[in-house]
Amino acid sequence: MIKPTADLQVLIAGLSLKNPVMTASGTFGYASEFVDLVDLNRLGAIVVKGLSLEPSIGNPPPRIVETPCGMLNAIGLENVGIKAFINEKLPFLRTLSPPLIVNIYGKCIEEYCELARHIEDVDGISAIEVNISCPNVKSGGIAFGVDPQAAFDVISAVRKQVSKTLIVKLSPNVTDITQIARSVVDAGADCLSLINTLTGMVIDIETRRPKLANITGGLSGPAIRPVAVRMVWQVAQAVSVPIIGIGGIMTASDALEFLIAGASAIQVGTANFVNPRATLDIIEGIETFMVQHHIEKLSDITGTLKTG
Repeated sequence: MIKPTADLQVLIAGLSLKNPVMTASGTFGYASEFVDLVDLNRLGAIVVKGLSLEPSIGNPPPRIVETPCGMLNAIGLENVGIKAFINEKLPFLRTLSPPLIVNIYGKCIEEYCELARHIEDVDGISAIEVNISCPNVKSGGIAFGVDPQAAFDVISAVRKQVSKTLIVKLSPNVTDITQIARSVVDAGADCLSLINTLTGMVIDIETRRPKLANITGGLSGPAIRPVAVRMVWQVAQAVSVPIIGIGGIMTASDALEFLIAGASAIQVGTANFVNPRATLDIIEGIETFMVQHHIEKLSDITGTLKTG
C-alpha cells in the first residue's frame, strides 16, 4: 500500500521552497554547526546568523538567561562579518539544496546599503532578510523598526541596491505593527517575517542586579507565540505580500497556527536550542496533519482562520 503524502511546497516572493519550514536567524549559526544533527537538505530554507559589515564580538556575558516558557538573550548580534561569511561560510552553504537567506543589520542606512551591495552579486544567496530592530545611530539611537518613516527610508534605500528577494523582519516592540508593515511594503519589501524578539528584563533578587550584562534582552520562545500569532494575523490582513511567521514555534501544531493565521511559511528559532531536530520534526508533523485531514496542498491551509 502506498503511503499518502501531501504537497508541502510553497512559492514565496520568487523563492521555491520544498516545505515551509525555515531556520530563524541567530539560532542556527551558519548551518554547518548542525550538519551532524540535521539533514540540512530537508529544510525549506536556511536563514543564517545576522551579518554586519565588520566582525562583531557582541555583548559581554552573561548574555542568555532562561525565563518561564522561553529565554532572554542579549547576544548582541555577534558574527564574522560579511566578507568572512562570503569567503569562509558560504562555500559550504552553496553545497546545500535549500535556498539561502542572509540576514543583515546596520547602524545607519549607509551600512545597510553597503551590505546589500556586497550580497547582490554573490551567487548562492537567494534572498536578503533585513533586520530593522537595530538602533539608527544617526537619529539618536531609535530603532529603524519602530518608526514608519525610518523603516520606509532604510528599506527603500536597500531596495535600490538589490534585485534579490527582499524580506523585512519586523519588530514587535511597536504600538501598531500594521503601520510598519505597510511602510516597508510601500518601500519595496517582497515579503515580511515577524516577529523579532520582545524586549524584556530579568532581575536577580539577591544581588538586585540584572541577570544580563546588557540589562535588557530579547524574549523568545513559547511565551511570545500568542503575541506573534496575533501580529501575523493582523499584518496578513493589512498587506498583500507573503508573510513568514516567527515566534515560539516548537511543534507542528504551533507552526500550523501561524499558517492558519495567514503565514505562508515559518521560521524555527529557540526550539533549535532545546531540540536540534525541531525543524525536521515540524516538517513531518505538518505533513502528517495534512494527510490526516485530507489536505493536498499547503496553500489550502494558509489564511484559513475562521473568526465569524
